Amino acid sequence: MKTLKSALAALPALLLAACAQNPAPQPQAVGMANPASVYCVKQGGKLLPKKDAAGGEYALCQLPDGRAVEEWTLFRSQQPAAPAP
Repeated sequence: MKTLKSALAALPALLLAACAQNPAPQPQAVGMANPASVYCVKQGGKLLPKKDAAGGEYALCQLPDGRAVEEWTLFRSQQPAAPAP
């Protein structure tokens, strides 16, 4: 009888332990850099962050020769055209 009382006394603790949830793992950040920004820096350029009238963000690439070009325009101008389907 004493064993039964001990088992019943321990039962709520066991049930609570079984219901406990482990915290969900946090997803890892991708850590992928903007390819247009990387290309600008590899060309010796400096990124100049800007905002348009609507508050959208973009960046100019200040090249060593003094030209300032929108980073994606510069990046796309140096990429080969995709083949037609």
